[in-house]
Amino acid sequence: MNAIEWQTEEFERHRPHLRAVAYRMLGSLSDADDVVQEAWLRLNRSDASVENMRGWLTTVVARLSLDELRARRSRREEPLAGGLPDLVVDRVDGVDPEHEALLADSVGLALLVVLETLSPPERLAFVLHDIFAVPFDEIGPIVDRSPEATRQLASRARRRVRAERAVPDADLDTQWEVFDAFIAAAREGDFDRLVAVLDPDVVVRADFGPAGGWQEVRGAEAVARQALSYARGRVAEIRPALINGAAGLVASLDGEPFSIATVTVRNGRIVELDFFNDPERLRLLDLTILDD
Repeated sequence: MNAIEWQTEEFERHRPHLRAVAYRMLGSLSDADDVVQEAWLRLNRSDASVENMRGWLTTVVARLSLDELRARRSRREEPLAGGLPDLVVDRVDGVDPEHEALLADSVGLALLVVLETLSPPERLAFVLHDIFAVPFDEIGPIVDRSPEATRQLASRARRRVRAERAVPDADLDTQWEVFDAFIAAAREGDFDRLVAVLDPDVVVRADFGPAGGWQEVRGAEAVARQALSYARGRVAEIRPALINGAAGLVASLDGEPFSIATVTVRNGRIVELDFFNDPERLRLLDLTILDD
């Protein structure tokens, strides 16, 4: 095997890891793919001998992702200005092998939403250290900080993640049990049962795209009233699905998906409900994986 063949083989071996790093950094699958492709081009242009290919490529992808996050800020894009992060949709009976790296380490939708609110250096420090176990002395040069200052970045990010309860404490079976109870109560118009499965401080986020905007509702009673209002609308076909590894559903009318929902469950109650209702981005999703 010559040097070029070895380089190509090594890059392909690490591609799933690199895509997972970029996805957590950017929340966009297309942007993640662009970053990984640019890392490949830089590897091809590099004359240096790379001994630790995974480490070298991870650093390149991290720097490129950091540049993209900073460019978004310079364009004055507010956090979540583009709506919810991209979704990874799978059948309830298992995750597609191509999605396994993307969904490892509890990269649920709720966590990605919180990551969108961090500063770019905080996000990078948290993603590389807390999710991928990269030492602080390797992260520091990427963000132009000392290892101790980088540790503080990750610590601030960690506190924000914990405060927002972004990582569920419930296993998947419990998530389905709670989510099914919520859907049944909404369909039957039972306000009290709805409130019972909702955390008092539950938050619902809905992304309707550029035309419809971004909506947020907080509090169990307000969320329950909204659920009852929607339940009285047109009857939709509902297909259960794993959304970023968590319990969720895809709702369709006349065969066309119009909403994807997923939950975050803690202590047996729903703490977050996310609805992805952007018609343009829904059309870009390949949901044939859910077909029997």
